[in-house]
Amino acid sequence: MSTVLSQDPTHEQKHPFHLVDPSPWPALGAVSTLTAAVGLVLFAHDEGPALLVIGFVLILTTMFLWWRDLVREGAEGGHHTHEVRVGLRQGVVLFIASEVMFFFAFFWAFFYNGLGISKVITQWPPEGIETLDPWGLPLLNTVILISSGVILEWGHRGLKQGHYSRLKLGLALSTALGFIFLIFQAQEYGHAAFGFTDGIYPSVFYMTTGFHGAHVLIGAIFLLVCWVRSLKEQFTEEGQIGLEAAIWYWHFVDVVWIFLFVWVYIWGA
Repeated sequence: MSTVLSQDPTHEQKHPFHLVDPSPWPALGAVSTLTAAVGLVLFAHDEGPALLVIGFVLILTTMFLWWRDLVREGAEGGHHTHEVRVGLRQGVVLFIASEVMFFFAFFWAFFYNGLGISKVITQWPPEGIETLDPWGLPLLNTVILISSGVILEWGHRGLKQGHYSRLKLGLALSTALGFIFLIFQAQEYGHAAFGFTDGIYPSVFYMTTGFHGAHVLIGAIFLLVCWVRSLKEQFTEEGQIGLEAAIWYWHFVDVVWIFLFVWVYIWGA
């Protein structure tokens, strides 16, 4: 991803790629992520949420500024040639692949202890842990998240069929369902009978579901940005890289949640 700055008009470009100028957003994104990560560790040790909030605000700021420049680069600058669009799609695929590895680490921690591979935990969940009922809020959230993915695909097909209003409605409903999911997840945490520091099961549970919730928030914001762009009718059959990236990311979030619901909530209980 890049920021769009002026280039020398006298220089003849002999290739279809967009050579970007230096951008401050990758550096700001790295600092923001580090700040949020350190803040999360401190918050987990009861040091207060101040640094975590600062990091989170910086991440949102980076997302807004970087996406703004990327939209300008394609929609206004006309730099997104076919070759550039292919590269952007490949970048999104690689990013999602890295996210798969991220969640694999948490699932491995869960199964490493849940299947007794560690030879330390002899009972799963450990004695004294009262697990959440998977057929309550978790099941409702499963229905909500899967429904949002179906509605999103319905809206995307509307764009392909020339029904732009369907895309707008699909994005609006999917975004709303994403935020509703987060509200119910917060309620679920409020009813949990265990805390983050109450053992290996609570730690893995909150880390896995909590990071998934963070990804739902990012995905919902991504969809919200696409909805705003759809109101301006910026997406076309060819120019919809941002929309495709949001849809792929949202389906990834759906799949991870299905794994969470089946293995962590049902099997893990």
